[in-house]
Amino acid sequence: MALSYDPVHWTPHKRLYDRILIAFIGVYLLCFIGLQSIFHPDCTLETTVIRATGTLGFFMLHLILIIGPLCRLDRRFLPLLYNRRHFGVAMFLVALSHGVFNLFQFHAMGNVDPMVSLFTSNTQYGSLARFPFQALGFFALLILFLMAATSHDFWMKNLGPRVWKSLHMGVYFAYALLVMHVMLGVIQLEKSPVLIGMVGLGMFVVIGLHVAAAIKQSKIDAASERNIAIEAGQAVPEGFVYACEWAEIANNKAKMLLIGKENIALFRYEDKISAVHNVCKHQNGPLSEGRIIDGCITCPWHGYQYLPENGQSPPPFTEKLSTYDVFVKGTSVYVHPSPYPEGTQRIPAEISMVS
Repeated sequence: MALSYDPVHWTPHKRLYDRILIAFIGVYLLCFIGLQSIFHPDCTLETTVIRATGTLGFFMLHLILIIGPLCRLDRRFLPLLYNRRHFGVAMFLVALSHGVFNLFQFHAMGNVDPMVSLFTSNTQYGSLARFPFQALGFFALLILFLMAATSHDFWMKNLGPRVWKSLHMGVYFAYALLVMHVMLGVIQLEKSPVLIGMVGLGMFVVIGLHVAAAIKQSKIDAASERNIAIEAGQAVPEGFVYACEWAEIANNKAKMLLIGKENIALFRYEDKISAVHNVCKHQNGPLSEGRIIDGCITCPWHGYQYLPENGQSPPPFTEKLSTYDVFVKGTSVYVHPSPYPEGTQRIPAEISMVS
């Protein structure tokens, strides 16, 4: 979190991340151009650059799309998520280079405006095999541009998290367009079964990891609801439902609960337990996967922080979460699933007195 909007809020971690990213891009391009000169010595430099930037951008997009599900499957991948927007902007710049070189190479040498030529040089829109695949790449690049241009928190704040998130979910539509762009390009120009197989493998990995992450989350949700149902009959104050044993929650960490429509993060800290809404105000990050740092619930995605007893971000920040009542009986923790207004102070449940 920062007090003001900077073009880039640099930290040592971001600097290291970006150095590695730039080095990766440079090494990839050099290796690709070197191998291209060995195996295809007759290929022009322009075509080599087009192929290098195209394959690199497509590969980077795959990496971006699998970071999310990898983090859901294994928390050790979370450091990759913190600066994924830097990765996305870099991917767009690589894709833009690919598009510009293509436009210059194939559409800027005649008497027709390059943009007009892009959409009129091949008008077989009714043919699947001969469909003008370059148009698909143009629209995908347009979506990636909108995402890169609005990647800063300034746009998150002014557009609102819901609109901003909806806009950036367009990456999946862009991915679908690019898959068709690449597949049609290979079919029409390269005619290489190896390249088709590689695109198919990439799709399988992206879809497979998303499905695996969804299955894991559904099991966690089902287990949470099952545990609540098992203990729901215990004698506790009216309206409270069983959550877990407090020993199940590691100190300064949380347990996620789904009670009806309520998504709750139950945090244990300083021999106390508090409950807040599980969704971060920044990008809807899962707070229950974060931990308490310096007395504040810290989102695992981008470090947004909230006080566990009232769900308020520490001053001067103004973000607030809904809070819930928590009750401890013996070793068991119960939560009332009715949320209080965002930022409402609630007394934490004490566990230090439990025998």
